[in-house]
Amino acid sequence: MKIVVAVKQVPARDSNFRPNGTGRWLDESDLNFEINEPDAYALEGALQLKEKLGGEVLVVSLGPERVLQTIRDALAKGADRAIHIATEEEAPSDSFITAQLIAAALKAESPDLVLTGLQSDDLGYGQTGVILAELLGFSHATIVMEVEPQDGAIRVKRELENGWFQHVVLTIPAVLTVQSGIKKLRYATLMGIKKAKSKEVKTIPASSLSATLAPSMVIERVYSPQRSKQTQMLSGSAQQVAQQLAEKLRFEARVI
Repeated sequence: MKIVVAVKQVPARDSNFRPNGTGRWLDESDLNFEINEPDAYALEGALQLKEKLGGEVLVVSLGPERVLQTIRDALAKGADRAIHIATEEEAPSDSFITAQLIAAALKAESPDLVLTGLQSDDLGYGQTGVILAELLGFSHATIVMEVEPQDGAIRVKRELENGWFQHVVLTIPAVLTVQSGIKKLRYATLMGIKKAKSKEVKTIPASSLSATLAPSMVIERVYSPQRSKQTQMLSGSAQQVAQQLAEKLRFEARVI
């Protein structure tokens, strides 16, 4: 079975976030980068499927040259080879452009499964996997918790609201967006790190792929939220104060 995992490199959560000079994205001079957490769980799910069924795991990632570090980390954990879709822009592409580029890069691969994280930690749109499935013409499922291979199909467990779950049988090939926390993540071993240096990483310029690169959505401004403090004094009897407080919590703060 050939399994493709789309991984994204995102700023580490403990980084010092500041807008850049244009005000449309982050200043990357002080940022550390890491693999998107939901994508790390998608990778772990793919590696466990490979251990059970055989085949190979192919990692695909989009971004500037720094993305190669995240790709090498995925290879060190057990992925077999990788495709780097090279872009020049530091700011992330919108979901439609990203899905188009990944679909174009996978034309020659004919994967059985494509796994992505449910959403990215930086933008959180949760759309790339669904759009990718449409472009590839694959069946798909979102918020996947478990994957059970069957004869020519897969049975997946999806997480719904209020503690409910849904089991769906999908034909192969399929695209799955994977929920965080479904598996215990593995660490790269010293042997895995050494082997990663010799594994194939194919670089494809984004401009060489057949995709519409004009963004359908533009980030106009990135800024830190303004902090402010405001105190309101309530007066009257205990019953009147309680009533005033309940009304403010319900209609102004909207927390009850």
